[in-house]
Amino acid sequence: MTVVVQGIAFWASRLPGWELAREVILGRQPAPATASPRPAPGLLAPTERRRAPDTVALALEVASRACAAAGVAAHELPSVFASTHGDLAISDYMCATLVSTPTLISPIKFHNSVHNAAAGYWSIGTGSHASYTALSAYHYTFAAGLLEAVTQVLCDERTVLYVAFDVEAKGPLATVSPSSGLLGTALVLAPAQYPGSHRLSLAQDVSDAPQLTHARSPAAAVVAQNVLANCLPLFEALALGSDAPATPTVLPLSQRSVLRVAVEVL
Repeated sequence: MTVVVQGIAFWASRLPGWELAREVILGRQPAPATASPRPAPGLLAPTERRRAPDTVALALEVASRACAAAGVAAHELPSVFASTHGDLAISDYMCATLVSTPTLISPIKFHNSVHNAAAGYWSIGTGSHASYTALSAYHYTFAAGLLEAVTQVLCDERTVLYVAFDVEAKGPLATVSPSSGLLGTALVLAPAQYPGSHRLSLAQDVSDAPQLTHARSPAAAVVAQNVLANCLPLFEALALGSDAPATPTVLPLSQRSVLRVAVEVL
């Protein structure tokens, strides 16, 4: 399975942008010591921007940046949105309110509690009528979403936007599903014959004891506590380019299967 990358976006609390993240991955500069404010995506009107939860703000920011980097019309692209937890802060609020004062549930928070909220806001904000997919696969979410996006590229022979994101876990849920900070990524993926910055060749493999690729750059410690941190080895390979190891990046796809991703600079 081979596709090309036309646009890349990355946003973490202390790495607010792909350009900065790439410099930190390459060891050219340290990560900022303090976290940045959450993104404020221009797709949303000011009122909606203030009301949007972190998941929506983060997902729309990286999606917009990836489309801008690719030079493509955002409203034309089908998309895949992947998140391990969705918004656990809203889930915690919903549970606590239902226990204490169920008649006071906020309609806006209820509206934003669904797992596909970010994908829905993206469709509305861009005026897109293209299809979207929202998925979760626990600790295998990033690779599962990437595989879904690549499958759509190959089957439909068209460009697809892939967005993966996770945010801070809150309340009692944080003790069983921990996650810290904000981490969002996006890739615009196209058929192999299209122009792009990198070529990705993917293969699924089954193993009882898979040997996964672990992040090794200075950026690893910055995002390590976010549940989506296992996406970083792929972005390290994209940043390193021709200096990346010749062996494919191995991402977890299930307990007994992996996704091998070979990265080539075009």
